[in-house]
Amino acid sequence: MKLHKLLLPLLACAWATGAFAQWQWLDKDGRKVFSDRPPPLDVPEKNILKQPHRGSLSRATAPAPAASADAQLAAQAAPGQGKDKQLEDNKAKAEAADAAKKKAEEERLAKVRADNCARAKQLKTQLAPGRLVASTNAKGERSFMDDATREAELRRADGIIASDCQ
Repeated sequence: MKLHKLLLPLLACAWATGAFAQWQWLDKDGRKVFSDRPPPLDVPEKNILKQPHRGSLSRATAPAPAASADAQLAAQAAPGQGKDKQLEDNKAKAEAADAAKKKAEEERLAKVRADNCARAKQLKTQLAPGRLVASTNAKGERSFMDDATREAELRRADGIIASDCQ
């Protein structure tokens, strides 16, 4: 029974040793890298600090990960292109959203200008000379517009038409 209790932790420790990083090297920035895969081919031999103890794995014959090979081929095929596809997609989506917001704001302003233009034209026809124009003052009393007030309102309507009716 005691032998069984000792063998189980030993077996667990022995199994875990396979998970230790077997390769150690210094990258181009001088940082230490630990991995269970061999370093890239651009790392010189003098920067490799530790190799695995098994003779079957060597740097020249170890297969490179498929994703890294695809990334290297893409980088070679399109140098200078974006390195992070998702980042470029997010940037494009953000730019499209900004453009949509800007377009919506321009459309809203165009509708406001068209409404102002229509109201100013209607006011100008109502203020035509020879008609009595009534308005309500602050006290709620009805009063009629005199010629000076009518001219001021006509100038204001003309200014709105000049700015919004283009």
